[in-house]
Amino acid sequence: MESIEFYIKAGAIAEKARSLARSIAKPGEKMLAIAQKIESFITENGGRPAFPVNLSANERAAHYTPSINDESVIGDKDLLKIDIGVQVEGFIIDTSLTLDFSEENGKLLEASQNALESALSVMKSGASFRVVGGAIEEEIKKAGFKVIDNLNGHLIERYLLHAGVDLPNTPSSGNVLQEGQVFAVEPFATMGRGRVTEQNYCQIYSLFGGKVRGETAREVLSLAINDFQTLPFAKRWLTLPYSDLQIDLALGEIIKNGAGTSYPMLSDNGLVSQAETTVVIEKEGVKVLCNPKT
Repeated sequence: MESIEFYIKAGAIAEKARSLARSIAKPGEKMLAIAQKIESFITENGGRPAFPVNLSANERAAHYTPSINDESVIGDKDLLKIDIGVQVEGFIIDTSLTLDFSEENGKLLEASQNALESALSVMKSGASFRVVGGAIEEEIKKAGFKVIDNLNGHLIERYLLHAGVDLPNTPSSGNVLQEGQVFAVEPFATMGRGRVTEQNYCQIYSLFGGKVRGETAREVLSLAINDFQTLPFAKRWLTLPYSDLQIDLALGEIIKNGAGTSYPMLSDNGLVSQAETTVVIEKEGVKVLCNPKT
């Protein structure tokens, strides 16, 4: 696998970024400052963020990244998912950790972490997605929680965070793993209904090209593709001399014309924990590219 050296480098940066996240994410700290520190750390250490740092607290499961004017802080009893992406030459590591500042939800954290370890133990070339999803679901249900059944792991390819193949967290697919594939494996355990819905908050986009009429929309599209390829980016990353409203209108036009996609915040109706790492599928197992316990 010619790309393995890039994955290994990205994985090493991601492990250090996880450690940094653990050390700086504390009650009272601003979400924006934490996200920016982690993203800057990734760049300073030879990588680039593969997507904006997600800081999804409590019932928020995914896709919350702070806006440029965000004043929110971590709460004293927050259950915080920190989702981190690192890319080196387009080869991506996707990893996450959950921090419980209340120290009251240890079993929920253990459920997602144990589900991840159980999934990794059965993954190898030729293994059915059904077996992997079954291992995840069994571990989470055994702990007394629900799996979020509409959030999945996913195939990763160069500059493609979601490369068109989902790895379900339930035994719901008959596909099989193939040697050399790279997957993000990410179980979500919840005290809620087990299904996320989109919320009216969106700061993450990915743009892949197409025709738009507005001058601002054309500039946003050109900048995003040049700077981020097809990878997700935060609206706060756009360095253009336009107002927030103008940027919103431009992004809206781009999405409406099918030249990109948006990632609204996703929430359940109960506390959510997440564990995640990225692996290469091998004949008799997996090569873990980022230690999920750092």
